[in-house]
Amino acid sequence: MSKSRPNYLAGFGSLVWLLVVGLPLYVMLVATFQSRPDYAANGPLAFPEHFTLDNYVNDLNSGFAQYFLNTVIVTVCVVGIVVLLVPPLAYTIVRSRGRATTTVFRLFLLGLAIPSQAVIVPMFFVISEAGLYDNLIGVILPTAAFAMPVCALILTGVMRDITPDLYEAMTMDGASPRRVFFQLVLPLSKSGVSTIVVFSALQAWNGFLFPLVLTQSVETKVITLGLYDFQTERGVDTPGLLAAVVLSMLPILIVYLFARRALVQGLMGVGGK
Repeated sequence: MSKSRPNYLAGFGSLVWLLVVGLPLYVMLVATFQSRPDYAANGPLAFPEHFTLDNYVNDLNSGFAQYFLNTVIVTVCVVGIVVLLVPPLAYTIVRSRGRATTTVFRLFLLGLAIPSQAVIVPMFFVISEAGLYDNLIGVILPTAAFAMPVCALILTGVMRDITPDLYEAMTMDGASPRRVFFQLVLPLSKSGVSTIVVFSALQAWNGFLFPLVLTQSVETKVITLGLYDFQTERGVDTPGLLAAVVLSMLPILIVYLFARRALVQGLMGVGGK
């Protein structure tokens, strides 16, 4: 039996890819454990001679903890709104055969073609007239609204993979539409639900435009705006900034690690199989 030859080209390509991905992470992480003078003296590639956690401590003591909390509130609320509204909407679209439902769904998907930058001015006036300016609710609502079209598209694709025989079997057993939704559709659509959770969480956590335009005070500032605090007239506190970036990416990274398999399956449209 002939032995397969090692693929040196693939190994070299993997090594190059590892360097491309790993080098920026190395530069970011080692900088967070250096003081600002040491970082300026040794450069971004130098391994820290004296480890310090002062960058993380200073970030948390300088108001970054409040920005972090505000971002968590926005993200949790956006995910809650999406998970509460999108699954019943997708179920109705998949099971309904009416022309009205199809038309509403098509109009709903027009949100995919409308960038948030195009409506930020009227959005500002609507939020202001509603008395929600400089309030986290004023950020939560438009963020959830712009995440829902993509989430509805993903989840309807997942629910369409559920075979009609399963629907018919539960209907013949006398199951109501509500029971079918909770006992059949949701369990078989868990990968799609995980996908929309991760997607909406990413949209909320990394949101910049809505918090920038719709908030003003320090009490409502989120992480993406708080990163600007590290840039002053005298320069940029690079170690402190990178420490804040590490703190800001940890929660969403943990969410992705737990839901990555379901996320991939949901995006491939095989969640119901």
